[in-house]
Amino acid sequence: MIDRRLQVLRDTVQALVADRCEDSVGLLELLRELERCHRQIEQGPFREALPDGRNALYRFLQDMERSGGWPYIPRPRLRSLLKQLKTSPEHPER
Repeated sequence: MIDRRLQVLRDTVQALVADRCEDSVGLLELLRELERCHRQIEQGPFREALPDGRNALYRFLQDMERSGGWPYIPRPRLRSLLKQLKTSPEHPER
């Protein structure tokens, strides 16, 4: 179940989209602002919250791949990264 605050955010974004539905400049402005927010989260709190150890990171990436990936990491690239981590000498074989 989605966090209530995330649902409010989603509803707000959808309302902004609806307000700009035929305004390409307005939609572009909205996309740019969402991209700024995305980068701020990704390059700050998200990176800081990533698991430290290789095994924990591998499990995290596996879960991320199963649940649809990160918005800017295409699934094939994520699968390739998982394969590299799995075959790395530092990662125990399963």
